[in-house]
Amino acid sequence: MNFILKRKNIYLLILIYSIIALISAIYIEKVLGYLPCKLCIYQRIPFLVMIFICFLGYNYFKSDRILIALIITLTLGTALSGYHFGIENSIFEEYAGCKNINIDVTDKEKIIESLGMVKNCKDVEFTILGISLSGLNFLTSLLIALFSLRALIYEKN
Repeated sequence: MNFILKRKNIYLLILIYSIIALISAIYIEKVLGYLPCKLCIYQRIPFLVMIFICFLGYNYFKSDRILIALIITLTLGTALSGYHFGIENSIFEEYAGCKNINIDVTDKEKIIESLGMVKNCKDVEFTILGISLSGLNFLTSLLIALFSLRALIYEKN
């Protein structure tokens, strides 16, 4: 259990998790052919930030500021994926950027823009064990954020 509680190892595990999550999302999109919605794309941003923070944290693991930045990033990612999961389960209403709305047929630029195949955020096409990817992202990000917060509070370097 000591292996997992060390901050250096926490940064390493979160780095590996973030890389696997990003590669999996890209694989599902590019190889399996599932189109992501806008919120799916936005959920990748915290993972990119976490990779950068984990590189810093691994080298400067005694700094509480880096771990706090990681916890904030995880919390923002958890909130974003929770919102997306809530939209998928009709808890929250879909924001306008996710909806396929009728366009003005006379506006040529809107027609061309609509050809980009905007997918509704409410539609769930890909699941693992019956849970959408945003649901899995919400659960894992929440657990990792709580685990990191525990390390911040209880671990003494």
